[in-house]
Amino acid sequence: MALFTGAFFVAQVSLIIVAKPFYAIFCTSCVPHHENPRIIVGKVVENFYAILRDFTELYKNIGEIRRNNMSSNIEIRRICVWCKQEFIAHKTTTTCCSHRCANLLYKQKKREASIKANNQIVEKVIKEKPIAKIRDKPILTITEAATYIGVTRPTLYGYLKRGELKATRLGYKFLLKKEDIDNLFNKSIEFKIPVRDKPSINDFYTTAEVKEKYGVKDSWIFHIAKEHNIPRTFHRGKTFWSKKHIDDYFAKKAPDPEIKEWYSTQDMQEKFGMTLTAIYSFVSKNAIPKKKVGIMVYYSKKHVDIAKGLIAPEEPKYYTIAEAMERFNLTRDQLYHYVKYHNIPRIKVGKYTKILRTELDLSLIHISEPTRH
Repeated sequence: MALFTGAFFVAQVSLIIVAKPFYAIFCTSCVPHHENPRIIVGKVVENFYAILRDFTELYKNIGEIRRNNMSSNIEIRRICVWCKQEFIAHKTTTTCCSHRCANLLYKQKKREASIKANNQIVEKVIKEKPIAKIRDKPILTITEAATYIGVTRPTLYGYLKRGELKATRLGYKFLLKKEDIDNLFNKSIEFKIPVRDKPSINDFYTTAEVKEKYGVKDSWIFHIAKEHNIPRTFHRGKTFWSKKHIDDYFAKKAPDPEIKEWYSTQDMQEKFGMTLTAIYSFVSKNAIPKKKVGIMVYYSKKHVDIAKGLIAPEEPKYYTIAEAMERFNLTRDQLYHYVKYHNIPRIKVGKYTKILRTELDLSLIHISEPTRH
C-alpha cells in the first residue's frame, strides 16, 4: 500500500513539474506581443534548463522513495556463523555479518562436502575389497591365492611350477591351503642386491696431452666430455681424462683407413673453383668422409671425384635381400636356405642384412646352370 501511495504521489508531482514549464513556454499570454525575439528565445532556453533541473530532482525523489519502501526496518541481533562477531541483520535468513564471511563459510561447506564424498568412495572400495572375503577362508582357489599374496595368476603358477607352493586338484579346480602360503613367508632369507663391479680407471690424459694428440681446443674437450659422459678427475688444480674413453671416442670418429687420398679446402677451391660456402654445402649434401688434422679439414678425394662425376662409382660388394631375390628369382626362404647351406658371408647394416655379392653369384650360378637347358 505504501509503495502504491508513493508511486501515485510521484506521478502527480511529475505532471506538475513537466506541465508547468511547457505551459510557460507555449502560452501566448505569458509572452508580450511586441517583445524582442532574442529575449523570447532566451526565456525558452531558461525554461528548458529549469525543466531539466526539475527532472533531476524528480529522479532523486523517486530513488529515495524506492529505497525507503524496499529496505527492511526489521533489526535482528545475530552472531556471525564464521567470525562469531555480533551484528544487526535485516533479514531472518542472514547468517553472516559481511560478504567476506559468507564467502569463507561457503568455501568451507564445499570442502567438507568434497571430503565427505571422497571418504564415502574410499569406504565403499574398502568394503568391496576381495581380500576381506578370503581373510577367514582356509582353502583358496588360484585367483584367491593370487589376490591374497598380491601377485598375478601367472606369477602364482610359477610358484606352483617351481614347487614353492603345493596345490590339490579337485575336479576342474586347483585349491591351495592358506597355511602353506603363510609358511612360505616364514622362511626368510637374507636379501642382497647384486653389485656390478665397475672397472677401475688407472690411465689418464691431461688436457694438454689430449690437445696435443688430437689437435683440439680446451672448450671442445670439455664439451665432448660432458656430452659423452667421459670420466675425469682433478688433482692439484689439473683435470685428468680417462685415456680409454678419450681414445674410444676418437677411434669412432677416425676416418676409414682404406681412404688414402684427401683434398684440403684449398685444393677444392683451386681445382673446382668453389667458395668455402659451396664446399661445405657440397660435402654435407653428398656425405663426403672427412678428417681433421689440427685446424685443417680434409675430404676424401675418391668420394669427391665420384660426386663430381670425374670417376665412375665402384660396383657394390653386397646384395640386399630384395636385390638378391629379384636378381635370381628366389623367394625369401629359398634365398636364406642357399645362404645358410653354402655359408655365404653376411653383414648387418642398420636394420638391413646384406650378402656378399661374389660368393652368392658363384653359388647360385653353379646351382642354376642345369636348369637353363
